[in-house]
Amino acid sequence: MNTKFSARRGYGLRAAAAGLVLAVGLGVSAQMPAQASVPASAQAPTATSKPAAVAVQSKPVAEPKSVTGTPGTVVTRVADFYGAYIDAKGDYADPDTTLAKALRKHYLTPDFAKRLAAWENKNGADGVLRAQNVPARWTVSDNGSMGHSHEVVVTLTFGSGTTTQKVKLFVVVERYDRISDIGTTSAR
Repeated sequence: MNTKFSARRGYGLRAAAAGLVLAVGLGVSAQMPAQASVPASAQAPTATSKPAAVAVQSKPVAEPKSVTGTPGTVVTRVADFYGAYIDAKGDYADPDTTLAKALRKHYLTPDFAKRLAAWENKNGADGVLRAQNVPARWTVSDNGSMGHSHEVVVTLTFGSGTTTQKVKLFVVVERYDRISDIGTTSAR
C-alpha cells in the first residue's frame, strides 16, 4: 500500500486533534463562546476589576468526513479503484506508477486494458482519467444495470476555485466485477 495515501488521509484528523490539544492546553473553557458573545458594555466594571481580556474565537474544527461502502457493490468497487488510482497518480513529485499499473491489472479486463493503452497512445492522455492531469475531486454514482453489466458514472472535477472543469465518464463493469469500458457517453 502506498504510505502517502494513508498520510494524506490522516492529515485532517491530525489537524483536528492538534487543534483540540491546543485548545485544552491553553485553558479554553466551554464557556468561551457564551462569554465572547456578551458585549463589553453589558459587563459591569467593579472597583477591583482589571481590564477585560479580549476573547479570541478560533475557527470551528471541521468534523472528520466519512465515506461508506459495501463490499461487492459495483459503485463501491469503482469508487475504490478511482480513489486509489488518483492517489497513485496524484503525487506529481513522486507518482506511484507501480501501484497505478497494479490497479489497472486488478480492476480492468485484459481486453479493455489493451484498448485503453491504444487510446492513450493515440490521445496522449491517461485513459482512466481521460486527461493529462489528476482531478481535484471525484464523485461516483450508480447508472443502473445493463444485462450482464452495470454502468457507473464517475464525475471528475479538475482545477480549483472558480476555474474548474468537470468530466463525466461512464464506466461499464462486467458481471465479474472488472471494468470493461470507460467512455464519455453512456452505453445505455
